Order: sequence, then C-alpha cells, then structure tokens
Amino acid sequence: MRTVRRLLYHEILGATLYVMLAFLALFFFIDIVGEIDGLGNPGITITYVFWVCLLQLPGHVYELSPIAVLIGAIYALSRLAQSSEFTILRTGGLGPGRALGLLGVLGVGLSVLTFLVGDFVAPWCDTQANLMRSAASGGLNVGKGGAWLRDSRDTPDGPRLYTVNVGVARSHGEVAQIRIFEFDSQGTLLTRLEAKRATIDDDGHWDLFEVRRSHWPTNTDAKAPAALPPDETLATLAWPSKLTRSVVAAAVLPLRTMSTADLFTYMTHLSAHEQAGQRYEIQFWKKALYPFACLVMLALALPFAYLHGRRGGVSMKVFGGIMLGISFVVLNSVSSQLGLLRNWTPWIAASVPSVFYLLLSMGAFTWLVRYR
Repeated sequence: MRTVRRLLYHEILGATLYVMLAFLALFFFIDIVGEIDGLGNPGITITYVFWVCLLQLPGHVYELSPIAVLIGAIYALSRLAQSSEFTILRTGGLGPGRALGLLGVLGVGLSVLTFLVGDFVAPWCDTQANLMRSAASGGLNVGKGGAWLRDSRDTPDGPRLYTVNVGVARSHGEVAQIRIFEFDSQGTLLTRLEAKRATIDDDGHWDLFEVRRSHWPTNTDAKAPAALPPDETLATLAWPSKLTRSVVAAAVLPLRTMSTADLFTYMTHLSAHEQAGQRYEIQFWKKALYPFACLVMLALALPFAYLHGRRGGVSMKVFGGIMLGISFVVLNSVSSQLGLLRNWTPWIAASVPSVFYLLLSMGAFTWLVRYR
C-alpha cells in the first residue's frame, strides 16, 4: 500500500504543482499589466511594480489552491485510467473505500497547507503590498467617505459614545484625516475632534497631531441660547480608546489582508458596538472553511479515475475539470452575495458551495462504482 500511496501522491502533487505554476505565471502577468500603468509617477519604478506583484502571489496561491488541486487530480487520475494503471491498482486490491481514504489523507494535508498560506503568509504579503502602495502614493485612500468605527468608554460624567472617521491609512499604525465625534448616553453631541494625523499602538492609545476641538453646550436655555465656545487648537492630544491598531487596520485595509483571527476580532468588535457585521461574519466562515475545498475537490476528481480511458481523452476530462473549478468559484461568490442580501446564517452561506460539490462527488462516485 505504501507503493500505491507513493504513486498516487506523486502523480497528483506533480500535476497540481504544474497547474499552480501555470496559473501563477498568468496572474503575475495580469498583475504586472495592471500595475505598470503607474510607471512614471513619483515612487513608481520597475522594482516597485515587480515587488508589489510578487507579494500578491501567496494570495493567488490561496485562492487558486482548490482549482489547481481539482485540475491536477483529474489530469493525474485520468492519465492513470487511460494507461490502465488505475485498473491494475484496482485489480491488486485498491477498493473504492481505500482509494477514497488515500485521497482523503492527501486532501487533509493540502487543506492544512492552504490554511497556513491563507492565514499567515498571504495576509502578511498583501499587507506589505498595500504598505508599499501607501508609501508610494503618500497614503492609502480608504474611500470617498472614509472608514467609520464606533467606540465607547465610561467616564466620571457617565458613559460616552464615540464615532470615528478615518480618511487615509499609512504604514506603522499611522492614519490621517481623522474626525472623532463624542456623544453622551442620550445621543447628544458633546465634542468634535479633527486631527490631521494620528498614531495608534497595539493597546488602543491614540496620539493625535494638529488637533482642533469643538465643544457643544449641553444645558441650553431655549429663551437665551448659550454661545458656542471657541474652538481649541492643540499641537498634540492623547486619546485613550478601545480601537486598537489591528481593529483600525481591519476597517481600512482590504478584506484579503485579514486572517481568520483578525476577522473574528473585528466582527466581535462590530457586534459589541451594535454595528452590522454580517459581511465580516460571512468572510470569516469562508476563510475558515475554504481550505477544506481542497478535500472536496479531490473527492470530486476521484470519479474520473473510474471512467474508461476510451471514453474521451485526458484533455476533455481536464477541460471538464476547469469548468467544474470555474463553477465552484462562481457559486462561492454568488452564495456569499445571496447570504448578504437575504440575511442568511453566515456559516450556511459560506458552506453551501463545498457541501453541494461534496454531495455531487459522492453521488457520482457511488454511481460509477456500482453501475459502471
């Protein structure tokens, strides 16, 4: 059985690696074409373009892993079936259950590897790529309206609620174009802070620079309204907060830069402050369940080994595998969007594609073993 395991694993892993390298070369070329338009702008050089595109490769490895496993496994198993090697293995005692078990072990190993790449390597590389873009452009523009966050704190005067807007994100925990609105427990606006930039540490301590603070009086007589006090201008201001550097990064950086732990931390923060977090909950479950798609893809490829070699060449089966892989990606995206629109339970929205293809593979496998 060791020889059979070595043969299957060698063929499948070799074909998967070949497919992955082909996909990475294609995506690397596409990324270069997308980044090269900025050549000539300050800070944009050939070296910059090369490193930014290179740092995006681990993210592509994570996204393409299930498709590469599916196409590689279909090619390897179809070739073994066409040359009658798989038939000889079946004659020698490789039953359906044992074949499924061997591929299951391989699928678990590939799932663990995909999880490590997607949770540790890819987020770090994507973050570095975004920091390089930020350094080249003077800051990462969060969007037209900026990123909005909420915070709360108990003070001697009672509970206070804060709404924070961040316009630009920079490297090393620095942000710019900050607005902070302070409200009391009744929702009355008390103060407004505007700062040109700020630094945030891992404990949630904010150092604001070039600050303008506006106050609103709370006890206003309707007959004789109080005049607004003049704005204060401060060079620096220390602002304690529960918004740590990781929480702010989760709000301003793209979702692909977040690990499973970061997504869980941020969606917990949103839930604690009564903010809508279903988008991040769905992304958390997708991130947690996506590596197991490699196991599902191997199960989906196994029925191709039981198809007779004369019934279509290897190329037709590989083409079928590509179509299955594309349909999986499409269904994965559609399921997430429908879950967001229809307010589905997040883990159900994230797991529907994998469960569907697993049932499809087991149904095809059972039918081929029993009736073919």
